[in-house]
Amino acid sequence: MLGRLYTVQFDNVSVSAAQDLFEITPADDKPLEIVGLFLSQTGVADVGDAAEECLPVQIIRGFTSSGSGGSAPTPAPVKRVDAAAGFTAEVNNTTLATTGTTVTIHSDNFNVRVGYQNWWPEGTEPDASQANTTIVVRLTRAPADAITLSGTLYIREG
Repeated sequence: MLGRLYTVQFDNVSVSAAQDLFEITPADDKPLEIVGLFLSQTGVADVGDAAEECLPVQIIRGFTSSGSGGSAPTPAPVKRVDAAAGFTAEVNNTTLATTGTTVTIHSDNFNVRVGYQNWWPEGTEPDASQANTTIVVRLTRAPADAITLSGTLYIREG
């Protein structure tokens, strides 16, 4: 799928609960795909061997209602001349999206000390359209103690 590339970001957020780190709702007739995901701990609380932990992350498609408790950043075009994104974004929703017929597209874990970096190879990108509604990147389990996270999601919109 050719299209414009956007980022959705959050920075230095205290995370102490399972949450939808990113929630993306496609615009009418503008399918999208996730092409990259980056998560990093920006605090110093869990950088020692005894404190580090691995946290599970999933990408889930098919929610028909939104979560809540987070914020709604404006997607940023990667190329300065691109138009504004058609999709809407929310980050750090502590009340998870729950309604819909969902499918888990991707499951992984990341070490909070090392962070998480993933670029999907062409043809393997998790995608969504208005027909199959919202796609989320979910932290499925709370950290043992609060950590400070930053994250960037790269999204191509058709």
